Amino acid sequence: MWTHFEPVHAITYFHPRSRAAYEAVGLRGYWRGYFAGRAAPLGAVEAAPVVAAFFTFAPPMVARALPAVWQLATPAEALRARLTGAVQALAELTYELPEGHLAEAAELLETAARAARTAGRVLGAANAALPAAEYPLARLWQAATTLREHRGDGHVAALVAAGLDPVETLAWKVAEGMPEVNLLGRGWSEQEWQAAAGRLVERGWLTGDGKPTEHGRAAFRAVEAATDVAALHPWEALGADGTDRLRELLEPVARAGHTVIPPDSPIGLPQLPA
Repeated sequence: MWTHFEPVHAITYFHPRSRAAYEAVGLRGYWRGYFAGRAAPLGAVEAAPVVAAFFTFAPPMVARALPAVWQLATPAEALRARLTGAVQALAELTYELPEGHLAEAAELLETAARAARTAGRVLGAANAALPAAEYPLARLWQAATTLREHRGDGHVAALVAAGLDPVETLAWKVAEGMPEVNLLGRGWSEQEWQAAAGRLVERGWLTGDGKPTEHGRAAFRAVEAATDVAALHPWEALGADGTDRLRELLEPVARAGHTVIPPDSPIGLPQLPA
């Protein structure tokens, strides 16, 4: 299901209408909009909680944005901007779909999101607590956002339980084939990258020339499996028939989202099967 609801959320990072909505409230520059929009459900927060919750960004990079962005736009203004941009983007991408299709998808996705267990999941809980949206596209995007942050919180917990720190996680992704250029922008120094790769070699995850070992692949498969288990409850609550119907409804929306999401984005979102 992640491959179907994540594209609904992720357009907010790549569609020009989302960027324009942030700029309209004074958040000029990609990273100001990113950090303000994603952190806004937490309130006018300082850098430290965001470093912890977002996980893969170097602390100095987060500190360059927070708390300074709140002088440019309040959390409420950032929340309105991110929802406005997302709805405008979705409207542009899904204009051929009947309103009833989108309303049914929103209803089912909201049902799943309401069933999400948020204890211990800071970003999931903060998004789940936002006021309900009124229109189908806004409801669809907010439910997708709650579920993706809920899943992301569980993924971070699985990474921590596996003993991986943020830069080690990124170094592993690069070793597995994710384009390095997409991850270097998260603020870590070359020395930190090299040290992280060295620690993965010491743990037996990478060979001396930086190639993944079978031990490393098996260990990371366990991380992904733990992430899936932690994200399962909403779909159990929705039930097999409801989940199958939602997947069918989200399919054209997700495909439309992929038209603006770069195939090599740092999200690592796979294309849907043809």
